[in-house]
Amino acid sequence: MQTIRVETASAQYNVFAGSGLIAALAPRIERATGKLPRRVFVLTSPEIWALWGDTFLQSFAEGPTVLFLHAGEKHKTVKSVESILRQMLRAGGDRGSLLIAFGGGIVGDVGGFVAAIFMRGIRYVQVPTTFLAQVDSSVGGKTGVNLPEGKNLVGSFHHPAAVFADIDVLGTLPDRELRAGLMESIKAGVIRDRSLVRFMEEHADEILDRDAKALEKVIGASIRMKAEVVNKDERENGLRMILNLGHTVGHAIEQVTKYKVLLHGEAVGWGMIVALYIAHRRRSITGAQAERIENLIHLYGPLPQLDLRASRLVAATGSDKKNVGGVRRFVVPIGIGDAGVIEDLTQPELLAAVTYMLSQAKEPRA
Repeated sequence: MQTIRVETASAQYNVFAGSGLIAALAPRIERATGKLPRRVFVLTSPEIWALWGDTFLQSFAEGPTVLFLHAGEKHKTVKSVESILRQMLRAGGDRGSLLIAFGGGIVGDVGGFVAAIFMRGIRYVQVPTTFLAQVDSSVGGKTGVNLPEGKNLVGSFHHPAAVFADIDVLGTLPDRELRAGLMESIKAGVIRDRSLVRFMEEHADEILDRDAKALEKVIGASIRMKAEVVNKDERENGLRMILNLGHTVGHAIEQVTKYKVLLHGEAVGWGMIVALYIAHRRRSITGAQAERIENLIHLYGPLPQLDLRASRLVAATGSDKKNVGGVRRFVVPIGIGDAGVIEDLTQPELLAAVTYMLSQAKEPRA
């Protein structure tokens, strides 16, 4: 098991990554956070609870109150948050309660936001069950929900008291979900960790076959990278923006397709290809480096095909949260293992890059 420390100006906590964590969750939470309170809530999805509910409950002397959030971005809304808050009140929740977010990224984002605003803030623990949530969304304190106008436009920073990433749950994860999550690890390597890129190139078979040691290596490296960035820039005032590589266009794809066509990681994969094109044109990476990362993205694909208008996607990037005061901020790689934020990206540049990406997305890759 790996233990990665997150230390920001406002929070300090551990992220635990390994096998067998869920079966002994209650004592692990107690060791990480102190005595379990009288009222413990679990926010999860019906699908995850059906698969792992019995294992989850093994170590709890008194069963927690289970709340359900159905899968899908369409349920990541203010309306869902209100429903969960009212259920917690009716079940006797108070300021001393603990919320456990047990599920994928949507459960984690919604659960974290609920914890941030219930009684003006209660403690919560992340127990992510998808690869993407384990390597990315469960760490760093970002919480929130969507609006029709865009993704994650309502939310807050609220760090968990601990994170438990159990590799065992990935055994029931569909292949497509695993591959989509691995896009976030590719992103982690591109922006901060060349050795992770090399490991993912050289050990693709083991990773995709779910070899426990290979997965723990990738998960640990991805979490460690994110923790280092968050420790230096908790509130995304500068450095932390690099974690959004691929996300500007990725979020636009999700919005335009109404969250029905691609998984989040798949959208980020296409978004990274846009960023690589821009970086190559601006000479912050070489053609060989851009091709190398494109090949890695497709190696862990296949990414779903898209048939969209480039102009529509470019227009949808206007609601990106990184844009401030009319300035379009965009993350690009600098070589392999570094990244930066440009603030002078022109509309024609972005349109050309999106057009290039869509030329790939319209045809199956050989």
